[in-house]
Amino acid sequence: MTEKITTSEGQPVANNQHSQTAGKRGPVLIQDIHLLEKLAHFNRERIPERVVHAKGAGAFGEFELTNDMSKYTKAGLFNGVGKKTRVGIRFSQVAGESGYIDTYRDVRGFAVKFYTEEGNYDIVGNNTPVFFVNDALKFPDFIHSQKRDPKTHLRDPYMQWDFWSHSPESLHQVTILMADRGIPASYRTMHGYGSHTFKWVNDHGEVFWVKYHFRTNQGVKNLTDEVAAQLASENTDYLMDELFQAIEVGDYPSWTLCVQIIPYEEGLNYKYDLFDVTKVVSQKDYPLIEVGKMTLNENPQNYFTDVEEISFSPANLVLGIEVSPDKLLQGRLFAYKDAARYRLGANYDQLPVNKSLNKVNNYERDGFMQANNPGGSVNYEPNSQGGPVQDETAAITPFDVQGQVGTYEYGTDHYSQAGDLYRLLPEDEKERLVQTIKNNLGQVDNREIQILEIKQFYQADQDYGARVADALNIPLEEIQ
Repeated sequence: MTEKITTSEGQPVANNQHSQTAGKRGPVLIQDIHLLEKLAHFNRERIPERVVHAKGAGAFGEFELTNDMSKYTKAGLFNGVGKKTRVGIRFSQVAGESGYIDTYRDVRGFAVKFYTEEGNYDIVGNNTPVFFVNDALKFPDFIHSQKRDPKTHLRDPYMQWDFWSHSPESLHQVTILMADRGIPASYRTMHGYGSHTFKWVNDHGEVFWVKYHFRTNQGVKNLTDEVAAQLASENTDYLMDELFQAIEVGDYPSWTLCVQIIPYEEGLNYKYDLFDVTKVVSQKDYPLIEVGKMTLNENPQNYFTDVEEISFSPANLVLGIEVSPDKLLQGRLFAYKDAARYRLGANYDQLPVNKSLNKVNNYERDGFMQANNPGGSVNYEPNSQGGPVQDETAAITPFDVQGQVGTYEYGTDHYSQAGDLYRLLPEDEKERLVQTIKNNLGQVDNREIQILEIKQFYQADQDYGARVADALNIPLEEIQ
């Protein structure tokens, strides 16, 4: 039997083709409630897009634990070989709007939500192990530099390179972005990283530092500028389409989750500041340890409710996993949930895609779109009415703090790891890297910015800087 159209309140709709009018030629009657409600809802169908990571693709699947990690963390999803946890994932572009072309050179977001029995746990990272800045105070400025010029409303390479050239901590990430990994051939063929350092705590109260690595099992594949430009002219949603079609035909992508485990005291004394997100921890010092396999086997059934409404935050933690003093991470603990409250509403966490598996017990009430108000029960704590009470087992692991209040930088060595990365690249990728920088930095009609940026390349590696200088016809002595 064919279903009948109703209003949002469930009343039947007699005619969905023509408005009620006063006679054949009108005018339209204000009593046509269906018309008014339909237009009013249409005016409100769009919610604010994400300020960052506006365009993305999503999927669902499962994570299966292949290596028991109870030695390092009491988090249930990482305890017990064979344990399976449902996951939701969103891949995204960082800089552009929701209509952004998929194959532009950009960092890609890599956010995973684990629907655990102990609450939702989110790993919110990128397809790069580092980031452009290491303090949340600079994050809005960085994003502004990647967006549109406030006067022309055009994307402007001048803004990007102006910011990067005056922010030398960005050099490591800029090198990755301008190299081959700047344009992945598919969301399925790129690695993902938690980027920040986190803290794992086991049942004995022992603490370890941890870095997350999602290693694609499809192999890393990237696009050249030429192929990316061709795809942009053919399908602006290429990466989204490619992922959807692969899952639709049963070609399920998977990633092996690995971690680097760093003993607590060793981490505090590591040769680089462990909490500086512009730095990596060498895998020679702390090799990858396999944890489990993540497989995506389910496409969204409704893009809006499954992808647009899904919300991630590094503040979504479970017992056995805690944050580090990473300054950028500390800022994100506030910013991500606040963005969701602004974009989706005060009760965004009640939306089906964000709802936790376990029962929510708290005294938060009312607000927009409240669906789970607990009736007339007590709405304050402490109380004598038998309301939920605090769980002292959820307390964070104590840690020492020291020093004077002030504003501090992590250090001034922004160059050595970028130089190490450059020297690891094969010769053909070095050539493509230099050509890409030439094509991008060469658009900046400001010699001072070009020289300032090339000096950073030169400090990272003299050959690196000399090649870029030569490509842009800048005498080497102006760099040295």
